[in-house]
Amino acid sequence: MSNPTQANCQKGRPIRVLIYGGGAVGLGIASCLLQSGNDVDILARPETVAALETEGLVRTGIFGCVNVKPGVFRCYQSLDEACNRLYDFILICTKSFDSPCAARDLAEHSHCIDHATIVLFQNGWGNAEVFAACFDKRRIYNARVITGFHRHRVNEVEVTVHADSIHIGSLFGESANVVDRLCHAISAGGIPCAKTDAIEKDLWSKMLYNCALNPLGAILGVPYGELAEHAPTRDLMNRIVEEVFAVMTASGYSTHWQNACDFLRVFYDRLVPDTAEHESSMLQDITAGKRTEIDALNGAVIRLAGECGIETPYNCAVYHLIKFLEGSSAR
Repeated sequence: MSNPTQANCQKGRPIRVLIYGGGAVGLGIASCLLQSGNDVDILARPETVAALETEGLVRTGIFGCVNVKPGVFRCYQSLDEACNRLYDFILICTKSFDSPCAARDLAEHSHCIDHATIVLFQNGWGNAEVFAACFDKRRIYNARVITGFHRHRVNEVEVTVHADSIHIGSLFGESANVVDRLCHAISAGGIPCAKTDAIEKDLWSKMLYNCALNPLGAILGVPYGELAEHAPTRDLMNRIVEEVFAVMTASGYSTHWQNACDFLRVFYDRLVPDTAEHESSMLQDITAGKRTEIDALNGAVIRLAGECGIETPYNCAVYHLIKFLEGSSAR
């Protein structure tokens, strides 16, 4: 591991961070924070903890290799083991369907997390509301990640694609200055990251991107780029995006584009080409026989549409097909 102290010498003491969830995203972000010399704990499943403690953490891919030796960071299987630690930031890197359990777990250990800022590194829409039910919403921030992570082994993650910097901000009107040191630390560790006061727009941009690509990629078993190469799948993605945009607008939210057509131009010209080789996490989950995050993506759009009285037949179709595949892969 290269000298990690230079970045933090300019910003004071290293930040203390708990990574809640040792999957691909959690390990990818942890590698950045460790590379830039910060104090990192990882809460993960037993097999992940065992591998991290004996073999360390490995990151490969487009932002270079990072090898963090065992003992440089701490690993826990439960918050009970970490209760003598005080953190500046807690990064939630679980799947979206685990948000209720994660929020309850942290709330039950509120005495050991003190007043740490909670940052949600999760897909989909609705996670912030789950955590706001348990914590002061002024503590809750969201991260928008359009970087592809793939975990080859339980302690090794590859950064496969990158479409834009990680953005972190508050959905509840709080200043983004709170996360400035976290963003600096992640950037210094190899993956660009910036604070933003427009995280709602960023998250809906990602919803448009993910709702179009993730389910179709999983249903058809192909990477993102292949979906854009064929007229039938392009038409399906166009229809999905149009529905998501209509629901977003009717629900009182907004993004960086005035209409679906403006987004689709950027989608096909830049976003899909930048991530053309990526296979969605939804496809990886279906292949592994795991539950997907469809409920926080197209499922969230369908729920909001119901509140607004809007029909979403294309989002409903891919939602039900993914639910079928989840059931089939679980058998």
